[in-house]
Amino acid sequence: MTMESAKIAFVQEARELLGEMENALLRMESDGLDDESIHAVFRAAHTIKGSSGLFGQDEIVSFTHVLETILDEIRSGKFVPDSSTISLFLECGDHLGSLVGNFEQNLSLSAEQAQDGSSLVQKLQGARRNAERSLVVPTPPESPVEEITRPVDGVANDAWHISLRLATDVLKSGMDPLSFFRYMATLGRIVQIDVIDDLLPPPAKMDPENLYLGFEIQFISEATRKDIEGVFEFVAEGSTIRILPPHSKIETYLDLIRSLPESPNRLGEILLSCGALTDSELALVLRMQENTATGKPPLGEMLVKEHFVPPVVVAAALQKQKVSREKTIQESRSVKVDVAKLDHLIDLVGELVIAAAGAKIAADREKSAPVEEAVGMVSKLVEEIRDAALGVRMVPIGEVFQRFPRLVRDLSMELGKRVELDIQGAETELDKSMVERLAEPLTHMVRNSLDHGMELESTRLAAGKPAQGTIRFNAYHDTGSIVIEVADDGAGIHRQRVLERAIERGIVPHNHNLSDREILNLIFEPGFSTSQTVTNLSGRGVGMDVVKRSIESLRGEIEIESEEGVGTEIRLRMPLTLAIIDGFMVAVEDRSFVVPLDLVIECADLPREVAIREQGRGIANLRGEPLPLVRLRELFHIPGQAPARENIVVVEYGGKRLGLVVEGLLGEFQAVIKPLSRLFSKVPGVGGSTILGTGEIALILDVPALVQRIERVETTRWAPTSASLPGASETKALSHAT
Repeated sequence: MTMESAKIAFVQEARELLGEMENALLRMESDGLDDESIHAVFRAAHTIKGSSGLFGQDEIVSFTHVLETILDEIRSGKFVPDSSTISLFLECGDHLGSLVGNFEQNLSLSAEQAQDGSSLVQKLQGARRNAERSLVVPTPPESPVEEITRPVDGVANDAWHISLRLATDVLKSGMDPLSFFRYMATLGRIVQIDVIDDLLPPPAKMDPENLYLGFEIQFISEATRKDIEGVFEFVAEGSTIRILPPHSKIETYLDLIRSLPESPNRLGEILLSCGALTDSELALVLRMQENTATGKPPLGEMLVKEHFVPPVVVAAALQKQKVSREKTIQESRSVKVDVAKLDHLIDLVGELVIAAAGAKIAADREKSAPVEEAVGMVSKLVEEIRDAALGVRMVPIGEVFQRFPRLVRDLSMELGKRVELDIQGAETELDKSMVERLAEPLTHMVRNSLDHGMELESTRLAAGKPAQGTIRFNAYHDTGSIVIEVADDGAGIHRQRVLERAIERGIVPHNHNLSDREILNLIFEPGFSTSQTVTNLSGRGVGMDVVKRSIESLRGEIEIESEEGVGTEIRLRMPLTLAIIDGFMVAVEDRSFVVPLDLVIECADLPREVAIREQGRGIANLRGEPLPLVRLRELFHIPGQAPARENIVVVEYGGKRLGLVVEGLLGEFQAVIKPLSRLFSKVPGVGGSTILGTGEIALILDVPALVQRIERVETTRWAPTSASLPGASETKALSHAT
């Protein structure tokens, strides 16, 4: 690996970790503190710190070290972060992101970044000092030992059991066992001590400077196993100390084991991480394991045999170890690929599809059965390669959805509104190139919803709504496309205000006759805004027009529904991919057209007598149901007379059906989408072009645009004349061009 490739890998990993950190912090803020989220934040900071040190990024290392120290204290339970602390951590994540960006672009630390970093460090240290002042040190009881002659009911289940056999010469070292018991009283409560005198020699052989007594102690405390072991740190050498956890605490160990990060940890490391075992205990057992004469027994067996760890805790740790190993194996099966390489692969697959189509045409001309069979096998494999290559590009749309919890949180706090984000359908897959280009329009929609749609808490309560508003993201597949919904339960769009603003700006004449949908669509006009003031979020008329242009550039469409006082829903319909599609080829005269196969419902004959009877009406009766028609010959101004018998290709989009009148049905076809030149990019009804195996060009029909045109006709009838077809000159020019 070269230094440049290592740098790219580090930047990518750092951004992923910062995203995980942000998501974990937002979970902590909304759902409360939990071990998994704390570990995720700490793990991200720790990994970034270690990796950045390899590249000599001292600014990242020093800043992350301070952050890591605070997170470690939170992880150990020394203080609980509140919402202001979480906000501070989010700011720290943003600062780390800017430092990573500096490294990526080979930029030095700016004065503003240095000031921001210094300010954040001071805030972190201030939060730490405040937490230390808030700690309450327990007052030790007057008597460190509560003498009990018999076990108290329940003590055995709630207390640590400490078996203590101090070194015989401990008294000669100036150590008094009673001093340890007094110190233990600061960590909890000693409820029982049994003195064991089994090793006491006869009086004649007794050395008054030696300690022959052992102690069995019942100790109730919230301290960790490591803290308790630390009490006997100065007498550990030569002593035998057993610390058994209370049975009621076993579930705590199990929860800690389950929450540990799934790194390839060994059994001993897992038990150390969850506090069920201490370093010295592990070292002792490992020595005992090595010195076993009958071979090397399993570590878990030794831990249970020596009463260091309960069997159920060892079993849970072994299961965690297994899961960690399986996850590591699974991760080793995946590989990260540069997007440019993937795009190049798709381009090559597209050319392969075109070449395979040409080979099929040549085989048909040869009329050779072996050649046709071989070409058929190649075509089948090409189709499988195409599907596999496109599948690699498909990623969950949750990649773009996960950017918005932070945005909603920050903007709602800035606006003084209570808003939550509800995400559904994040697992729905979409072409990666489209996922990346959807981020900007979705951001505009969310900002617009927060600023214009959502009311203040007092306004919502006065209207009988919940105090907290909701913005909902939803994604799902529908008839060969993906639908993305962004909805809110805010004030909705005030149609009269929109209309007045449009008339004021000259967009709509005073004697207008607009439907409700047309009024709502006015918000997509360039520079249109109903806001009376300009703020950091809105008021300049920039936003929703950007959304519409972005969606249309992706061959998608946008719909809006709103009810005043109830809320607004914006619905995006996007194609699944921008590269290669399954199509159905049709013909008019000598011109070929491709209809996206996912949108085709059925094909039917249109007899001559029916065509003459329906001429000029633009609508046909299909099994008792009215079906709007679009005649491709007239749409594209193809000269000549229609044949005696025509066909209807019935397509459906967004729950609406349309009949395309064509003259030939040529069957299924894999279409490699080629963009149109700027001259023809605005032609209605055309979404792109493709190259046939013969080298000729076929137009790919834009079914959503045709359906929209049908909807715009007030009477639902479409007279198929050139005067009724907007963009007639463009379609005529395109027809001649192809």
